[in-house]
Amino acid sequence: MTQLNSPKPVGELVAALRENCDLDFTNARAMPPEVYTSAQFTDLEQNNIFRKQWLCVGHVSRLPNVGDYLTSTIGDQPVVVLRDNNEHIRALSNVCLHRMSELLQGTGNVSSIVCPYHAWGYNLEGQLRGAPQMNQQNGFCKSHYQLPAVRCEEWQGWIYITLNEALPPVKEQLAALADLVGHYHMESYVEAFHEEHVWDCNWKILAENFMESYHLPIVHKATVGPHTRLSEVECPPGHPTFNYHWFTKEATLAIGNAHPDNHHLEGHWRKTSALISIYPSHLITLTPGYFWYLVLQPRGADQVSISFGGGMAPEYINDPKAAEYLSALKDMLDVVNAEDRTGVEAVMRGVRAPLAKAGQLSHLERPLYDFARYISEQVGSA
Repeated sequence: MTQLNSPKPVGELVAALRENCDLDFTNARAMPPEVYTSAQFTDLEQNNIFRKQWLCVGHVSRLPNVGDYLTSTIGDQPVVVLRDNNEHIRALSNVCLHRMSELLQGTGNVSSIVCPYHAWGYNLEGQLRGAPQMNQQNGFCKSHYQLPAVRCEEWQGWIYITLNEALPPVKEQLAALADLVGHYHMESYVEAFHEEHVWDCNWKILAENFMESYHLPIVHKATVGPHTRLSEVECPPGHPTFNYHWFTKEATLAIGNAHPDNHHLEGHWRKTSALISIYPSHLITLTPGYFWYLVLQPRGADQVSISFGGGMAPEYINDPKAAEYLSALKDMLDVVNAEDRTGVEAVMRGVRAPLAKAGQLSHLERPLYDFARYISEQVGSA
C-alpha cells in the first residue's frame, strides 16, 4: 500500500533536507516536497535567512540622480534606498519617527522625505527638517530625530542591504565571484527596464529554475532553448555564498555577444555568458552585451514577489541602434518569463501532491545541490 505524504513538523523537514545534503552529489535528490509547501519552513527561512543575510535591492543604475529612491523590506522592516545630496547611495528606515507611518512607497524622485500622515519632513540624509505645529511643544527638538541607517553596500554595480551588523562586507563574501566575473565590468551596465511581479510558487522553485539550464530545450523551445547546447554547459561546484554556471551558445540576440567597441573581453569570453545565483535570492544572467536579473522575496510558502529588471552593456547603450536592441531584448525576456512562469507554477502544483517524491538530480543541476546545502546550513536546527 502506498504511503501518502502527510504534514511533518518543521524539525523533521530540516533533518530530511540535511540528510539529502549529506549525500555525495552523484546520489543527491531534489529537496523534499514539503520544504516548498510548509508555512513553518518558510517562517524559518524568513527568520534565519532573509532577516540576517545581505539582500539585493537592485542595480545602482536605477538611482542615477540625487533624490532617486526605491523601497524594499527586510522582514517587517520597511527600507528606503536613495541617492542623497552628496550623491552617495544610502539606506534608511522607511518609518516616520512620529507616529510610525511608512514614509515612501515604490520608486521615484524626491527632494525631501515627507510623511504622508502628518507631513513631518526629512532631508535625504534622514535628518528631520520640518514638523508642522510641533513648535508649540516646549520639549520638542528637531535635531533629536534622525531616521535610523540601514547597512548598505555596493558590489559590482549592485546594492545590498541588511540589518545584521555582524555580517562580513559584501565585497568580502563575494570576492571569489568578483574574480570569476569581474572582467565583464558588470558595474558599467545600465538598467533600462524594471517590473514587479507575483507568481504562484515557492520562492525556491523559481530560484532553482533560474540556476539550471537542464530545462532550457524543453520549457524554452520557442525562445532560447534551440540555441543552447547542453553538452557545453559547465556547472562547477558552488561556493558558500553563491553558485554559477557558464554557457557558450549561438546568441539568441545580437547583443548576446560582445560589441565591436568592447575591448576588455577577449577570445571565448566575447561569447560566454554566466548564470549567477547570489544567495539567498539574487539571480543574474550576465552576457557580454546585456544582463537581466531577478530578486526574490517569499510571500508565504505559495507565492513569490519578483523584482525583475535588465539592461545592456555601455557599448550597446551608446550604439545608434540601442533602442532597437533594447526592444528586442525586452520582447524576448517577456516570452521567456511567461514560459518560466508556466513551468514553475506547474512544479508548485506538483510538490503539493500527496504522492510527490523528489528524484535524483541531473549533472546539469549541480547548482541546485549547492543551493539546498546553503538552505540546510542556514535554517540550522529547528
